[in-house]
Amino acid sequence: MYIAAAIVLLMIILAAGITEYGYVQITQMRVKNDLKLFTVLESLGIYSRERYEALVKKEVVLTSSDGLKLSGAAIERDPESKRWMIIVHGYTASRAVSAQFIDMFTEEGCNVLLIDQRRHGQSEGRFTTYGYYEKYDVQCWVNWLVEQHGEDIEIGLHGQSLGGGTVLEYLSIAAPQVKLAIADCAYSDLSDLMKYQITKLNKLPSVPFFRWVNRRIQKKAGFSFEQVSPIRSVQNSPLPVMFIHGKEDRYVPTRMSIEMYEAKQGPKRLVLIDGAVHANAYHIGPHQYRKEVNSFLQEYWGERTVSEEAQEADYDAQPSVSKILMRDQSLGSV
Repeated sequence: MYIAAAIVLLMIILAAGITEYGYVQITQMRVKNDLKLFTVLESLGIYSRERYEALVKKEVVLTSSDGLKLSGAAIERDPESKRWMIIVHGYTASRAVSAQFIDMFTEEGCNVLLIDQRRHGQSEGRFTTYGYYEKYDVQCWVNWLVEQHGEDIEIGLHGQSLGGGTVLEYLSIAAPQVKLAIADCAYSDLSDLMKYQITKLNKLPSVPFFRWVNRRIQKKAGFSFEQVSPIRSVQNSPLPVMFIHGKEDRYVPTRMSIEMYEAKQGPKRLVLIDGAVHANAYHIGPHQYRKEVNSFLQEYWGERTVSEEAQEADYDAQPSVSKILMRDQSLGSV
């Protein structure tokens, strides 16, 4: 009898430990610092810290609807342009990793706003909620752009991984100035993703761990898995959406972007990158990625318009080492 009781107690402790571990990993995993993120980008030949630091940018701090400090950086390459792209990073990253996409959009005549999601980078927050609260943070950034640059601006959204889920969740409350969205390796439904990761990646039974972790998150972080479903937002949004995904993604399965593409009504595009795993489609297929994004922007925004002032402030103003790095690698020699 004592042995049976001990086994039961051990199982309870083990289950509690796994539940706590899952809750922390999902909502509070340690965030990488900017130096580490730039080191990764530089090792892949995608972007450099030196190049980012040389950019003319405006540091911006806002307050979220629930009182958190939100941090970002506005890169207004063309003051005459009314087009802005908000770039949203993934889980445990920061705006540093979003820097890799700057040139892709500025070369299309867009100004760029990089943001640190809540609990990441220089922004405050205790929990990551996969778009449940983060969509309202995006709205704060949209409001700031409108206040600074006028009601007639046009805003696009680009998000990678968690950022992709965030921008798709935001479509349910999108302001009229937001005209399109690009979601790179986004999840279609958080319940579906968590069940997949519990069973396929962690080799645990979905029942009861899904329920236990979900309850813990609901109690501590104030949201549940069922409340986050980007595919629902996509189904009800008239805005053009581009879905990008690596064909070899095992962390957020490729099928999720395919499912959202199939569910989406109205303007849409699906781009699958051969050989790419999670969040490295741009590294693996830079030619295809940029070509498809540029085509998407031109289809729904029209041809780029870059003022003479912006044309003059081009690559020649950048440090030569970074310039060489970016010239070589952006052409696909990775």
